[in-house]
Amino acid sequence: MSVVLDASALLALTQRESGAGRVAALLDAGAVVSAVNWSEVRQKINHYGADAATVASGLQALGVSVEAFTERDAAVAADLYPATKARGLSLADRCCLALAHRLERTAVTAEREWSELPLDGIDVEVIR
Repeated sequence: MSVVLDASALLALTQRESGAGRVAALLDAGAVVSAVNWSEVRQKINHYGADAATVASGLQALGVSVEAFTERDAAVAADLYPATKARGLSLADRCCLALAHRLERTAVTAEREWSELPLDGIDVEVIR
């Protein structure tokens, strides 16, 4: 099963946090990440003091591919705002969900509150 990874899932993997094993297992089937979330991952890796280019290259070697953020994704992300604002989802979070919707794949995240969202047509897996 190919999935769409949220930045929090990729960061759990790179930081060896709880749920990292589940993310690693999902990479074997192929995984994609929105370019928006990819930017967030790289920014956080730099913030942690690591070389984002090296980590990003390693993730891509493991099978993570970066998917462009489209105009359709932008519309879906905007339309998700009313259903997600009470749980505090960011724009990047909604971009992940929009990509999962477009590709008809499960969104994988470390954010527990996603499992409680009323997301019609978008499956979510929480890794911890």
